[in-house]
Parts: sequence; C-alpha cells; structure tokens
Amino acid sequence: MGSFCYFWLLFSATLIMLIVYPILADKKKQGTGPAIAVTKHLSFSDFRPDDPKIVHEVKLLGSAKLSDEKGAIQIPDESHLSDLRHQAGRAIYSYPIRMLDPLTGTPASFEATFSFQFSNSSASSHANFTGGFNNTGGSGLAFIMVPDEFTVGRPGPWLAMLNDACEDNYKAAAIEFDTRQNPEFGDPNDNHVGINLGSIISTTTVNASDAGVYFKDGLIHQARILYNGSRRWMEVSLGSKPVFSGSLDLSPFLNEYMFVGFSASTGNLTQIHNIYSWSFTSTSQASLRVPSAETCESKIMERYGLGVLSSQSHSSIKEPSRSLLIFISVMALAIAVFASLFYICRRRNNQAKAVIFPDKRQRPRPPNKPRRFTISEVSSATRGFHEYEILGSDSKGTYYRGKLPNGCQVAIKRFSAQFLSSQIGMDRRRLLKEISTISRVRHPNLVPIRGWCQDNRETMVVYEFFPNGSLDKWLFGVGVLPWTRRLKVVKDVADGLGFLHSKQLAHKNMKATNIFLDVSFRAVLGDFGFVLSSTESRRFEASVSQKADVFEFGIFVLEVVSGRGRLESEVRQEERDLLDFAWRMHEIDEKARLVDRRMGSVVNLEQAIRVLEIGLLCTLNENKGRPCMEEVVEFLNLDKSIPELPPNRPVALFPYSSANAGLCNGYSCAPFK
Repeated sequence: MGSFCYFWLLFSATLIMLIVYPILADKKKQGTGPAIAVTKHLSFSDFRPDDPKIVHEVKLLGSAKLSDEKGAIQIPDESHLSDLRHQAGRAIYSYPIRMLDPLTGTPASFEATFSFQFSNSSASSHANFTGGFNNTGGSGLAFIMVPDEFTVGRPGPWLAMLNDACEDNYKAAAIEFDTRQNPEFGDPNDNHVGINLGSIISTTTVNASDAGVYFKDGLIHQARILYNGSRRWMEVSLGSKPVFSGSLDLSPFLNEYMFVGFSASTGNLTQIHNIYSWSFTSTSQASLRVPSAETCESKIMERYGLGVLSSQSHSSIKEPSRSLLIFISVMALAIAVFASLFYICRRRNNQAKAVIFPDKRQRPRPPNKPRRFTISEVSSATRGFHEYEILGSDSKGTYYRGKLPNGCQVAIKRFSAQFLSSQIGMDRRRLLKEISTISRVRHPNLVPIRGWCQDNRETMVVYEFFPNGSLDKWLFGVGVLPWTRRLKVVKDVADGLGFLHSKQLAHKNMKATNIFLDVSFRAVLGDFGFVLSSTESRRFEASVSQKADVFEFGIFVLEVVSGRGRLESEVRQEERDLLDFAWRMHEIDEKARLVDRRMGSVVNLEQAIRVLEIGLLCTLNENKGRPCMEEVVEFLNLDKSIPELPPNRPVALFPYSSANAGLCNGYSCAPFK
C-alpha cells in the first residue's frame, strides 16, 4: 500500500510540474534585464621599478624582474643568477579579470597589444644584433590567461605556461611566440606563433617567417591579439602584418575570472625575454536582473497619464496578472492533492506499523556528523576501489577519491593489512576508538573526518576531499608558491598542530604529503593519529609524540622556506641533508642561501630568515631549548620574541640529520614514515 501511495505522489508531482514549469520559465524570461558590458582597461607604457603603479599592479613570479635600465619586464632575472639555463618566470596583472559570462557561456572580447624583444644576456657581449643573433635563442614568450596568480610552469619548451600540478582539465589559454623547435610538441620551426588551449601542444601554429618577422633578430616587435567573444573569432598580428585570423572558441578554457600576463622560460640555450609595453582591454557580457516585467517608464506614464500605452505594452502588463492567478490556482490544487495523499498514506502506513513493528522514534542526525559507512557504500563511492581513483599511498595504506550518493567528494584511506598487523598489541576496537576520538576534534586547520568503515577484513577512514591536493605537489613540483602563501601555510599548520597538542593529542606523522590545501589555499593537517603502541599511559605517549611533532615541524619549516625536500640526491654532497645544511649555514651566518631562489625578488628575506630560525629552534634537543607548539605559534604571530639560537649545532644523543629525524632522545618520533 505504501508503494501505491508513493506512486500517486510521484505522478501528481510530475503532472503539476508539467503545468507550472512553462509559467515559471515565462516569468523567469520576463524577469531578465538588459545585457550590459563589463569593461576592464590596463595600460603600461613602460615597466619602471620605481613606479608605484607598476609595483602594485604587476606581479612577478619565478625568475622575473623589472629592469630599471630598460624599463621592461625581463625573464629570466639575470641579476640574481649565474646560470640562466632552465629558468621560468611570469609577470601578470595582480588582479583577476572577468573573462567569461557563466550564465550564457560567452567569452569576453579583448584586445592585447604589447612590444617585446629577445636578447642575449649582458654577459654575452659578442651577440650580433644586426643580423643573425648567433641563431641560438631560448624557448620563447607567451601571452597567458590562467586561473591563479601563483603557479609557475615548467622551464624549457613549456614556456612556464603549465607544470605537473596542472591537471588535464586545467583551464588556461595562451598565444606563444616560440624560438625553439620541439618536434614532440608539433612545432613547425624555431620561429612561430602558436595558440595553446589547456595544453602545451598548440592547436594552431603559424610560421612567423611568412610575415617577414624573425623573433631572434634582436629587434623590438609589436604584437596585437584581438578576440571577439560573441563571434568566437581571433586575429593575431605582428606589427602591421596579420599572421592568424580564424574561428576560435575560448569558453571551454576560461573561468569566469582569469589572470592575464606573460610567461617565458629558457632551456639548455638561453635568452632574455623583454616586455617593454602592454595595453589590455576586455569587455564581458553580463545581465541585469529586474524584479518584474513592469518597467519604471511604464509606471511613470501610467501614474501621470503621459500618453496612451500601446496594445503591446498593455498586454505585457496584464499578462503577469493572469500568470499569477494561474500559478496561485495550480499551487493551491497541488497543496490540496499533496496534503490529502500524504495524510492517507501516512495513516495507512502507521496502521501497518502498529500491527507489525513497535513505534520507534528516529533521532535526527546532525549534519556532517561522522558516521559509520558500510563496505558497499565505500566500494560504490570508489568504483570498486578502481585504480583510476587512487590519490596516493604510504606505508599505512592507500588513498582513494570517492563520491557519495549525495554528490559529495571524499578521500578514503584504506589501511593495509601490513600496517594493521604491525601494531604491537593492536586490536580493531582500539583503532576504531582512536578514529572515533579524532573524528570529534574540529579545527579550521584539521581535515574533517566524515566517518569510518570496518568489517572483518577492512578498516578505512573517510575524510573530506581537498581538490588542490597535498602541499608537496605545490612545494616540490615545478610550480612556485610565492612567499606570502608559504608563510600562511606555516602559520596554518602551526595553528592546527598547536590545537591538537592542547587536546592532549599528537599528529605523529608530520610531513608535507599530509598537509592539504583547500580551494582558498588554506593549509589543513590530515592523516593525524592512527600510530598505535603498547605504551600503557596515553598521557606519556602523547607527551613523547608531541615533542617529536615539534621536531618534525621544524624540518617541515625548512622545507617550506627552501622549496626542497629533507633529503635531495640531485645536489652537491654537502647540501643533500637539509637539516645538516641548514645548521652549517647558520654557523657561518649564511642562512639566506637556504631561501628558495625561485621565489624571485618578491620574497621578504628578513621574514624568511626569521621563520628559518624558528624552524631551527624546533630541532634543538628537548632540554636545550626546543619550544612547545604554543610558543611556536606565538613566535610566528610576533607575540613573543625568538630566543637566540646557539652559535653551533648542539650535540644530540643520535646523529642529527634529516635521515633519522624520527629519533629524538631515544623515542621513535615518526614511525611508519
């Protein structure tokens, strides 16, 4: 009987929607206001570093600088580099520009005009600018439209447009002026213009030589890019000569707001990419919304009798009234039908329940409260733990991306049998108890736990999913996080770790792969806890693990500032161990050498060195000045002065290096790493 009632409810709802939808659609159409144009204009006649407008509105990333001598943007920055090979940089407008109307999917129309020159570095005085320019060159320059203001692409043939962190659906568009031929990317020669849509491989390439333009001749060239968004039509000119004109739909490769500017790179061969001037104008379509089809003009005319309305205007005023009456009548009928059917069905179901089942009240569940998932729910969310859904793995298990029936994306950690069997005195009830305890810990810088799954064979934890992934992808990849974002990450992690310690808990697995970034690039700590031992006293265990957390946090800080991992094999022998190298640089007062040079001149060096000193403090022996996380947070927030570091590396009970950073005063700091 219950299914019969639900059938009639569904049938009635469908019938009513078929009646109401055309009316609502018509009213929505009437409520759409006139289209307007949103215009943005930029103009830079030169790029002098002493101009406050330039410094404020032009953001430099990677190896890029403002040249006072030429009044130009230069990529790479030769003043801070002895080796210009394999460098990448960007110069973009500091604020996002509206490039797409999301309601209609119409891309903005824009016009970009800029002058540029490719030259040798000042060290290469033998360059011949009158003719051949020794025919070497770097990789080239690109005008870019990208979704963020901190990513720097790979050097070499990637022209700093894209990097490994950019996924297949990364929205970006570029027009490249390439001076290297890369057959693997389909380049026709070493003097071409290419249009790139979400990929480093150009969808269209044009031989610039056909227009009599040679990028490597040392001359200043003028480029003009004109795009008509409503027609989806692009024109590219070099000087007065058009080199491309054709149909091009940019809408699949644009977000509503994008950052515009330039990127350039070098490979084994080098050149300086100079941008001397730039003007940019964009016009995007938008629609105003008005409360009804009645215009202010018609009201004024009707109120003061300023003429007779036409029959068309009159009908447009009367029509909403008829629609409103129909809408009210249909809704009243719908309410009556639903109320009667619901009452009948509920009465019959309650009678059936009274005979078969005892009356049982369901307690409402708070939203987002962690719950227990069934193995079938988790399997369905991960498509049967398909390999395409794997996000990563470590010694404790494998992470999967999952999608719940309500559309919510989650990350699921599936503990390995080896990890579960390796725990001393471990049983599943204790693990579930620890998961339950940690799931109740809430903080903006801790990954929320959505729930868990456990049966006779499997134990899993369901986390909230973070689309920007883990920090190591952004920190150690080819992209370059600016200093302001790195400092924010350090503070976020310190806040999250300090909160855990205040609750007598410990992370026990502090490293960059366990730090995730949300859509606003706020750092959150994940994968905390779940490292069990046979220690009887949880208070003693927490105390030891918290001290180890501080030590690991110190190494993490060194990684963030230096932009490299704790152990690197592709550097000189004396620099491979990050912790050892950092202490040696402190002893000779050369800590600035640790700061990631890829951040360029925008880094606040004094601030970066202060953060480095906080990281070194965290790696001191426990009885020789190692702070607690509460003090670390105060240091970072400038609420407390930093104690002076010892002039030399303190003597530790164990070899003091990143390789055995998990050993602190005889206790295992970070097992199962």
